[in-house]
Amino acid sequence: MTNIKQFNIAGTYIALDDSCGARPLPVTDDFWQALGSGRFGQFSRLVASMSYDKDWATWEKHPAGEEVVCLIEGDVDLVLDINGAETVVTLNQPGAFVLVPKDTWHTARVKAPSKMFFITPGEGTQNRPV
Repeated sequence: MTNIKQFNIAGTYIALDDSCGARPLPVTDDFWQALGSGRFGQFSRLVASMSYDKDWATWEKHPAGEEVVCLIEGDVDLVLDINGAETVVTLNQPGAFVLVPKDTWHTARVKAPSKMFFITPGEGTQNRPV
């Protein structure tokens, strides 16, 4: 019999693989370092939820595919760099989401404390300062 267990997205993210498999990834103090080092092995998308009370410190882009960015609560301007011009999409209703195009620089300006949910094609993710 399979052992079914409950998780909480605040403390356990989810790795999705190309064969529709899913596995929990405990969020520890060194989570992002471990992810970058490949300690979690191969997977194609990361499902995560994060809270913010200030603007993101970096821009990011995901060359492996589109990212789902969904607002759970709060008020955020998601800023996308489209052909050198900023496009701002305001997320201020629970459940509002954006499909960030593949390989598009984006950042967030947080207008109120917010919780967001992400489905990210993380392989090859790049960052640059705001």
